Amino acid sequence: MILLTQTLRAQLRAHAEDSARNSRHDPAPVVKFFNPLGAATWLATELLDDGDTLFGLADLGFGCPELGYFSLGEIARLHLPFGLTIERDIGFSTSASLSVWADTARRAGSIREAESIIWRIEAAPVSKLPSDPDEGNGG
Repeated sequence: MILLTQTLRAQLRAHAEDSARNSRHDPAPVVKFFNPLGAATWLATELLDDGDTLFGLADLGFGCPELGYFSLGEIARLHLPFGLTIERDIGFSTSASLSVWADTARRAGSIREAESIIWRIEAAPVSKLPSDPDEGNGG
């Protein structure tokens, strides 16, 4: 499996450029990598100029997800039992920012647990907000 398509690379690079211009930049993760046989999971928001260094949230399964930089090449070179490798979750999509993911993962203890929490919230129907109670009452 190709870990990063050209489209994903372009999105990650655009986020890196935005981050360089705006220190308050807090995009949603673009891509999720995971170990199909274990708990390791990575969410990336940025790809640096070198084409290898990603920034995002890393969780190696020890209960302490953390923000930082990691190497695409190192992830791609990991050899797992049965000839498996690290995979990209092709169905991954989120509107939650990286800071929301990081906070939720730290509180929940893992990206996987955070994923179930965030996706339940994202999937919840959004009802129309009630109108101002004073509207129409002369207030």
